[in-house]
Amino acid sequence: MKQPIRIIHSADWQIGKQFGNIPGDAAAAVRLQRLTTVERIAQQAKELAVDAVLVAGDVFEHNGVADETLRRTVNAMSAYTGLWVLLPGNHDAALAESVWSRLQRLGLVSDNIHLAIRTEPIILCDQRLAILPAPLMRRHETRDLTAAFDQMITPPGAIRIGLAHGSVKNRLPERSEAYNEIADDRADRARLDYLALGDWHGTLEIAPRTWYAGTPEPDRFRNNQPGNLLLVSFAETAEPTQVEVITCGHFQWTQLAVTLYQDEDIDALAHRLSAIDLPERQLIRLQLSGSIDLAVKQRLDRVLEQWKARFHHLEGRDSELKINASQADIEQLGAQGFVREAIEKLQHLAAQENSPDSDAAQLALQILYHQQQSLAEKS
Repeated sequence: MKQPIRIIHSADWQIGKQFGNIPGDAAAAVRLQRLTTVERIAQQAKELAVDAVLVAGDVFEHNGVADETLRRTVNAMSAYTGLWVLLPGNHDAALAESVWSRLQRLGLVSDNIHLAIRTEPIILCDQRLAILPAPLMRRHETRDLTAAFDQMITPPGAIRIGLAHGSVKNRLPERSEAYNEIADDRADRARLDYLALGDWHGTLEIAPRTWYAGTPEPDRFRNNQPGNLLLVSFAETAEPTQVEVITCGHFQWTQLAVTLYQDEDIDALAHRLSAIDLPERQLIRLQLSGSIDLAVKQRLDRVLEQWKARFHHLEGRDSELKINASQADIEQLGAQGFVREAIEKLQHLAAQENSPDSDAAQLALQILYHQQQSLAEKS
């Protein structure tokens, strides 16, 4: 009896992504980790002895990534010497000059690496496995490229796997781009045993026998189950396709909503941050809201600075956080005469929610308060 066909389904590696919203060394480590995660995928494929690894588009962040990046990516794949099938996505579309043409020109495409750059079946595993690709030849398509699957002829008894990159029509939890749409019943129409998809960065069974693998290494603050691989097993009987989710990602991107009004809320925030496991692997975004005075704001800044040193990356977004100078804050400044009048005017401007000068006045008060506290600490 023949062994079941097993594949790993992955997508959206986006090698070469810069992460410009993350500063300095933290971004460099996140970029490097994407290659390390590819090494992890190769090692996992080797240990599981799968028949092939399918990558459903956006292998690279764009077609202009450096030749060195192409070489590093292929090298990261080298631990698994079985079959790789790489599909162009919207980020790395198969243009006349692209990462795909450069991979070939540089001699980086070995016999076990199949570039799915043509809309024609790729027959593997002694004709037991047929990959039906829908490569993007440009960034945006208004027609459903997977419609070609319906007419593709494959060997009798071969497992038919569609490989595509785009948005399944009317199924995604959030509206994706209006381009590169895929029919939600394509697996049925094309008599597919499985439809392997990329573009949505989270792991999701979107329709019968139709899955998004998601990016294997999380890359944004969105809670949609990224950081996985899919191990897909096909029995050559009437048994259904089996899909197993395998955790793969290293970094975790977490967004927390935090409402602040008083000093006790800062204590609660610090406790919440202390409960997060593996802080060195965490990228945290705090969405701050509420209303606090200058004294509480200064303590908030100190707490965030302390935690920034513990997490891989920590940022606080405070556009929804109102800073109000209390009377106690004003007294703490200890100013008299015209300086006191200027502070009171800033306080008045800061309280005007719809004023274009409100934010600047708030910032000026915070700076004055911080300077006053620094002088007090030194004296």
